[in-house]
Amino acid sequence: MTTLADILRGIEGGVFPAPDFEVEVVPAPSPRESCVVAFTAHIVVAADVDPGWVAERIPAGDLSAPLNPPFLLALEQLIGRRVNAIDAMLLAPALSDPAERAAAVADLTELTDHTHSRIVRAWRYRDDVRAYSDPYGGLVVIGNGLAGRLEGALEVPQDARGKGHGRRLAHAARALIPADAHIWAQVSPGNAASLRTFLAAGYTPVGAEALLVD
Repeated sequence: MTTLADILRGIEGGVFPAPDFEVEVVPAPSPRESCVVAFTAHIVVAADVDPGWVAERIPAGDLSAPLNPPFLLALEQLIGRRVNAIDAMLLAPALSDPAERAAAVADLTELTDHTHSRIVRAWRYRDDVRAYSDPYGGLVVIGNGLAGRLEGALEVPQDARGKGHGRRLAHAARALIPADAHIWAQVSPGNAASLRTFLAAGYTPVGAEALLVD
């Protein structure tokens, strides 16, 4: 049986689901999370639900319905979870050049104190969380999130914004993972500044997701 992990690993290798206007139902990736993930002309509902239940609520060929409130509310009620956010998914390969990797992380310091609110939040949704700070008070957090994928998140202090620090941290995240890996970022479509930051750091939009959590 195809899993969400299979689909995401395929995308990391450049293989996307076929644009067949289908809604595919696969098991929830973990006890911690379920989701609805949208790709070009293909939707994946990753939840422990009957495919027939999904088909009854999504008109054939309507690929906007799975990420619209009526379906998401019904799914929330069925599985007893809540939608955390609807985000754009972005993906980037690790930096492979050793010199570029070293330069990207040269001014970062790994944090052992994980009481920062951004890090606490990361532990709610990710495993094996690592966090790094820069001299400007910025933070980059790496961890294994949805279906085990490597995910990165950033925080830049208000007084340090607009100076390229976010783009530098997003770039650094690509050096904080194995050289043969990929890193994902989830960004609210309305957060235009964050979207521009990740795009400038070499991340590519690959889809959208609604994550349902406890």
